[in-house]
Amino acid sequence: MENVRTIVFASHNAHKVAELRRICGERFRVLSLSDMGCDTDIPEDGATLAENAEAKARWVYERYGCECFADDTGLEVDALGGAPGVHTARFAGPECDSRANVDLLLERLHGVALRSARFRTVIAHIDADGRLRRFEGTAEGSIAPGRRGEAGFGYDPVFVPAEGDGRSFAEMAADEKNAISHRGRATALLIDFLQSSLI
Repeated sequence: MENVRTIVFASHNAHKVAELRRICGERFRVLSLSDMGCDTDIPEDGATLAENAEAKARWVYERYGCECFADDTGLEVDALGGAPGVHTARFAGPECDSRANVDLLLERLHGVALRSARFRTVIAHIDADGRLRRFEGTAEGSIAPGRRGEAGFGYDPVFVPAEGDGRSFAEMAADEKNAISHRGRATALLIDFLQSSLI
């Protein structure tokens, strides 16, 4: 496809990269850090999702000098005071995987009636001239008592979006999830901006 705008997504996460590429479709060519030949894990030690997203985007821009964006996503569970929040990816410890994170979440919520939660994604975009912009998407929902579904990744098997029909994200087709998800909404705002800035 001619005249496709190339933009670097500051992530090594194959699931997230595939999801972003699906959302963007053929409108933009999304390159991952691996596509750039980068195998460095960018530090995520900010106090907020926005700080982490901005730090990752600036890291890529400073090294490659190209248009890029980064995201950070947090699951905020009301019964846990908003946790795991900024620690969502490392909820069960820095060396733990998604299964361990979900196991710990279900353990913490065992017997808890209040299960309302939300996913929040912040995208930080830096254009070719170094200007920074942020876009945010939120999906309200609740935590199921156990895993449901095989699709998606991360906490998708236990997150039931309020706008859905009672299925978890992991029980939905990718396009269904992306239409109402936190990342889908934040990315839609990014795409709207990118399209409006095309000359």
